[in-house]
Amino acid sequence: MNVPNIIRLDPCRLEILPSYKQGMNRSAIIYADAALEGFLEAGALDQAANAATLPGLAGNVLAMPDIHTGYGFPIGGVAAFDAQSGVISPGGVGYDINCGVRLLATGLDLAGLGENLEPLANALRSDIPAGLGAGGGIRVGKREQEAPLIKGAAWAVENGLGRPEDIIYAESGGAMSGANPHAVSARALERGRGQLGTLGSGNHFLEVQEVTDIYDEAAARAFGLFKGQITVMLHTGSRGFGHQVCTDFIEVMRSAARRYGIALADPQLAAAPFRSTEGQDYFGAMQAAANYAWANRQALTGLTRDTFCKVLGMGERALAMNLVYDVAHNIAKLEEHELGGKKVKVIVHRKGATRAFGPGHPELPPAYAAVGQPVIIPGDMGRCSYLLAGTAQAMRQTFGSSCHGAGRLMSRHEAIRRARGRDIAGELAAKGVWVRSSGRETLAEEMPEAYKDVDAVVRVVTEAGIARRVARFRPLIVIKG
Repeated sequence: MNVPNIIRLDPCRLEILPSYKQGMNRSAIIYADAALEGFLEAGALDQAANAATLPGLAGNVLAMPDIHTGYGFPIGGVAAFDAQSGVISPGGVGYDINCGVRLLATGLDLAGLGENLEPLANALRSDIPAGLGAGGGIRVGKREQEAPLIKGAAWAVENGLGRPEDIIYAESGGAMSGANPHAVSARALERGRGQLGTLGSGNHFLEVQEVTDIYDEAAARAFGLFKGQITVMLHTGSRGFGHQVCTDFIEVMRSAARRYGIALADPQLAAAPFRSTEGQDYFGAMQAAANYAWANRQALTGLTRDTFCKVLGMGERALAMNLVYDVAHNIAKLEEHELGGKKVKVIVHRKGATRAFGPGHPELPPAYAAVGQPVIIPGDMGRCSYLLAGTAQAMRQTFGSSCHGAGRLMSRHEAIRRARGRDIAGELAAKGVWVRSSGRETLAEEMPEAYKDVDAVVRVVTEAGIARRVARFRPLIVIKG
């Protein structure tokens, strides 16, 4: 890259030196090989550099190969701050708090679906509430609204929308223990009241897939995967509830930054000391929103199992739809990592980045301890998705983090412009993908060309050693808002 103060460290990484921008406290490391380098947005690189100006950084700012411009921090960004002297920033988490992905594996292969692909697509579109502001999910009364904010996925299981073992296979057991519903505004509570069990719009989806490739037999066995298997991927988050929590606290943090004398390279980086009242209030509200998102994905899991059983005329035991894993990719978490030969507590911001803990980590389900954490990487509607596994190298190099998807190449407006006159649903049908969406515009802004090639993104993280490939999936049915 012929840009002053950006150098190539190795085939998979670039370094933005502190001399790139006044006020940078550390470097920003960008995971990109020569093929992806040409797709890097100048704005996203600037955002990574801006994040490196915040106080209390523990190590360098990192950006995964799916990096693109976001609000304040780039999407694909990872930044860890010392838990005592560092800050917390809503821009480092994003508006859709705990947007994440859940992978379900069935006991079926394609032959087991028979002629039911189209009926299944229609039933999922009917049974899974989707779309901008969509309600029709599980409405929770005011008196019980705190329960999912505290219990997360366990709340949905207790209400008949899952099995107890589902909790074992969700990141953090499907709930963070520090949630503070009292730090959440009445407006956020109102926005979230009718949206549990809803998919949302934009890049959120439910996708029925087939496992086409197994790369790591031992890990695949541990995760319960086999070639030809039918799987389901769910991608959604905290809906209007999380969006409102972020909106509320950005204003709080702007005032706090002035009060605590935090110089901001960009107002969108508004932050407060993690240990301050404002920092702890945001952290508690963010955890409540994260738990809402886990409750939401668990509720959708229950609805999905019911729909499969109804369409295929089989019971849950025969369907054998088990949760492989659920990962968050817009979140801040208090973790312990080794820096400079000693263990330190840091608040790790992952915005459009997925946790990728290596083998032996105490937070992994016992069945996965030997192979590492599942890392779920969606692609796009017309190509493929991946399951990776976290590595010891990720623990040393990226605070146990990896990419979260393919990453956008085009803005939504640009994708809609380029899709004019095209039949995106027809093009996907010609590839054998049944697509159901509430609007043509959604398909246009989410068309495959709007994203980087997920094969290229996965190639970088695997060659860098921060994740390894386990399985590859092709889409069969896509449900969009």
